[in-house]
Amino acid sequence: MKIRSFRLGVLRIPLKTPFKTALRTVEQVEDVVFALETDDGRIGHGSAPATAAITGDTHGSIIDALRSHIGPRLVGGDIARLGQLAAIVQGALMHNTSAKAAAEIALHDLWGQLHDAPLYQLLGGGDPRLDTDITISVDGIDKMVADSLDALARGFTSLKIKVGKDMATDIERMRAVHSAVAGRASLRLDANQGWTAREAIHAIRTLEDAGVRMELVEQPVKAHDIDGLREVSANVRTPVMADESAFGPREAAELIRTRAADIINIKLMKAGGISNALKMADIAAVHGTECMMGCMLESPIGVSAAAHVAVARSATITRIDLDGPSLCTRNPVHGTTVFDEAAIALGDAPGLGIESIDGIEWLD
Repeated sequence: MKIRSFRLGVLRIPLKTPFKTALRTVEQVEDVVFALETDDGRIGHGSAPATAAITGDTHGSIIDALRSHIGPRLVGGDIARLGQLAAIVQGALMHNTSAKAAAEIALHDLWGQLHDAPLYQLLGGGDPRLDTDITISVDGIDKMVADSLDALARGFTSLKIKVGKDMATDIERMRAVHSAVAGRASLRLDANQGWTAREAIHAIRTLEDAGVRMELVEQPVKAHDIDGLREVSANVRTPVMADESAFGPREAAELIRTRAADIINIKLMKAGGISNALKMADIAAVHGTECMMGCMLESPIGVSAAAHVAVARSATITRIDLDGPSLCTRNPVHGTTVFDEAAIALGDAPGLGIESIDGIEWLD
């Protein structure tokens, strides 16, 4: 099975409610779709959102990277040589991790189709069922409490609470949500780089002393502030998770070596695709460090791929934050992966199990 051609498109999906963090506000998912066609007519799909505030990638840069640098190098390649093709993707240009992720997702989709098996089975197997948390956007306290109660009513038992805009108000937000859910859901606090180390320690300790139990605190300080991250980890009881500080295998290994974080958040768009995400999980496994599988605000294409990786490395990837499809008004991807609020179920169809996708605006 050889790659004959590729296409690029854009997929837009409105959100149920605006997605607000300390870094940005978004009203719809806008993914670049990368489709690879083989000489026997099969199609592999990949996708990537623009998250310039995190990865530095824009729609324009993703499209150009795939159109001019990655796609042409893959044409003629043999899907059976997946490792070689992944190396071509990683070596095509510097950085541009989102574009690389889209290409690798499409390649792995075809690889599964080649071997007539769902991707997670080829990557190691596991129970093809996951439970995800859901994000509660940073907002007014009453709105965040209402959103948390709505999430409980929809069956979610783990809430990721976005904070990081104002420390004093953030503390009140968490106390209010904690009081409202009354132990019916675990709470994950995500500051999205919004605090200094000193502020983070004060906020987390204040919440701990007030009896607010948190499963973890995600990225409390700036991505580059590894010393600050280590300081927070050493001075609070709640586990600290690195997100933006942990892009790929090198950063994950260093964070673990220096004990700067207790948990590593793996995202395909940060890692540059499935191959590096697997390396991150395997590095963490060697050191007994747990991981979360996360996603950007993206479509079910990329989230499905992340779910397959999470299932295949479930011994290490113990937490799931793949709520992108649950935040959208509709699912345009028809296939065997089912997103039902908190529950994610992978089917037994080959690759990612994608049958068709509605509403892709193909680019010339």
